[in-house]
Amino acid sequence: MSFQRRQLLQTLAYAFGASFILPRKGFGMTAQNPAQAASSAPSAKTTPKHEPGETQMEKVAGIGGLFFKAHDPKALGQWYEQHLGISLTPTSEGATVWHQEAGPTVFTPFPETTKYFGDPSKTFMVNFRVHDIDKMVAQLRTAGIEVKDPETYPNIGRFARLHDPEGNPIELWQPS
Repeated sequence: MSFQRRQLLQTLAYAFGASFILPRKGFGMTAQNPAQAASSAPSAKTTPKHEPGETQMEKVAGIGGLFFKAHDPKALGQWYEQHLGISLTPTSEGATVWHQEAGPTVFTPFPETTKYFGDPSKTFMVNFRVHDIDKMVAQLRTAGIEVKDPETYPNIGRFARLHDPEGNPIELWQPS
C-alpha cells in the first residue's frame, strides 16, 4: 500500500472518529515527514479550548462548488452528468443545481511529487461517495469506461479508481 493511500486512509479514519483503526506508528510516519502535519487530524490535546464569551473562528460550512479547467468543458460536463449523475450549473430558470447527500468530506493537500493521482500533470482528484460501488462500477464498465477493481479497507470502506475523458483522476468511495 503506498504512503499516500495510507495517509488518506488514516485521514478517513480520523474523520470517522476511529483513529484506533489506523495507528500512526504503523504507517512509518515520522517527524521528518513534512506532509504529516498537513494531513494529520488535530488531536484533542492540541484543540484550543474556548472560554465563555470568547469569539470563535468562523469556519466554512462545506464545499459550494468544484471548478476546474477542461479542454472541452461542455463535453466533459455532459460526461459527468451522464455517467455519474452530477447536474451541471443551471443555465435556465427552474433548473436545479446538484445537491449532494450529507456525509463525510476529506480535505487533504498532497505533496507536489505525489504519484497518487496518476499523471503527474494532474493537480487534483475528486473522491465521490457512492451507495453501491459494485453497481456503479458495473454501470461505468457497461458504458465502456475503464474502472480499476474496487479495493476494500476494513472499517473505512471500498474504493475504485477511474479517469474522466480528459484524464482527470476520480476515486469512488463506498463508506463502511
